[in-house]
Amino acid sequence: MQTLQEKASEWSGVSTNDAFAIDETNLYEKLGLQTFINLSTNFYNRVYDDEEEWFRSIFANSKKEDAIQNQYEFFTQRMGGPPLFSQRRGHPALIARHRPFPVTHQAAERWLHHMQQALDTTKDIDSDSKTKMMNFFRHTAFFLVAGDELKNPKQGIPCKHAAGKSAAA
Repeated sequence: MQTLQEKASEWSGVSTNDAFAIDETNLYEKLGLQTFINLSTNFYNRVYDDEEEWFRSIFANSKKEDAIQNQYEFFTQRMGGPPLFSQRRGHPALIARHRPFPVTHQAAERWLHHMQQALDTTKDIDSDSKTKMMNFFRHTAFFLVAGDELKNPKQGIPCKHAAGKSAAA
């Protein structure tokens, strides 16, 4: 039986080594808090304006400002900064926090679409950091899909984009 990390690697097309290359550099020190705030704001503006009602509905019970804060605090913490998220909300526990939501292959791909656009249009994020971050996001998105299968075990259809999806510099 595959572990969640193995499923995430298979479905995302990103190896665990590439996914956790974000730990090779302190991206918080390199990019700064404001860049993470800008990225999360850019991302959630796209999510809340998405033309797909099924996708917007996933976020319908969350205030955009709260979603932005949760995300930039998590990114700050995970990428080398102070533990802002844990100080305010406790352990990140990503699978448990996402359990109420339909974290499907389709939803992961839509989330990643918006994150790629946000990364590409947020100032002050260099190409190497974008690649490392997108590899981490892609792997983590499919880690959450694998975690979602624990509550919905029949969803196990591999993503059509799984082969070779490691972000290119």
